[in-house]
Amino acid sequence: MLHSERLQTFVALGEFLRSADAQPELDEIAQRAYHKNNWFTPINSQNALRAIADQFLTADKLSAWTNQYTSEPTTPKTVGVVMAGNIPAVGFHDLLCVVMSGHKLLAKLSSQDFVLIHYLIQKLKEINPAFSGWIEEAERLNAADAYIATGSNNTARYFEYYFAKKPHIIRKNRSSVGLLMGEESDDEFVHLGHDISDYYGLGCRNVSTLLVPEGYDFTPMLRALEPQASLYLNNHKYQNNYDYNKSVYLINAIPHLDNGYLLVTKNDGLVSPISVIYYQTYQTQDDVTNWLTAHKDQIQVVASAKGWRTGSIPFGQTQCPSLTDYADGIDTMAFLSTL
Repeated sequence: MLHSERLQTFVALGEFLRSADAQPELDEIAQRAYHKNNWFTPINSQNALRAIADQFLTADKLSAWTNQYTSEPTTPKTVGVVMAGNIPAVGFHDLLCVVMSGHKLLAKLSSQDFVLIHYLIQKLKEINPAFSGWIEEAERLNAADAYIATGSNNTARYFEYYFAKKPHIIRKNRSSVGLLMGEESDDEFVHLGHDISDYYGLGCRNVSTLLVPEGYDFTPMLRALEPQASLYLNNHKYQNNYDYNKSVYLINAIPHLDNGYLLVTKNDGLVSPISVIYYQTYQTQDDVTNWLTAHKDQIQVVASAKGWRTGSIPFGQTQCPSLTDYADGIDTMAFLSTL
């Protein structure tokens, strides 16, 4: 299949996802995803599908992206992908990379995100039946020539063992960091709140640790975020996590702050529990640089107000990745071009 035909198929998928006529069908799929996984609320699934359509599946964006990788394989390889399932449709970017690079996809879908990814695969095959020969869902990936796998630090060790003899990308746990300087506005705090809690904080691009100046007063931030409480507490799974973590901190006399749905506590960890945000303090910008450098292999994104720090992105943008925002900072398309 020609590159142009594959590209046009994805463009057509984007047009469908954005169309008014598609909304009843997408509403139904979002409900099915929610029944399968209660973390995937209908609005979150709809937001994820719209983000895919807007950020990935336009002719201009796809062309500009793929034009950076000029080589096409003479013989397509089969790439096995163990897909993540922590937030809605998170595995779609890997699907897109494999097929647009000119290779065939053998996908092991996450049980947590089966409904949405399976739906998108079927829709691609409906738009272009030739895609049936390019995308296959499977439980076992033995037939693959190369592998991309996403999991926890523990599962990554197994992936490294099983896939060691073939080209591979193995992704591990990562989280994101918010950098505060003490001059943020309420509006900027609201944007940061989305970075922290969108998709209930389950993504590697969600901010789970804050770097704040010594003596930082969290009161303005927590007050600015209070109106978001009902958005998250309406989900019983989030409510259960909030109640549990609050009880742990109270019973164990762990110092923390609480605005009714979000708990803030000082902790050296990087991956905070659901409903909790960790913080650590700094005195100088050199302290920030040293800390970020020491933890660079564990950080996906650094966010700051208006992106004031070099290398960071503005608050409110962590869950809006572009086509070139590769997981773990590993250029998936460059890897695929070497096969």
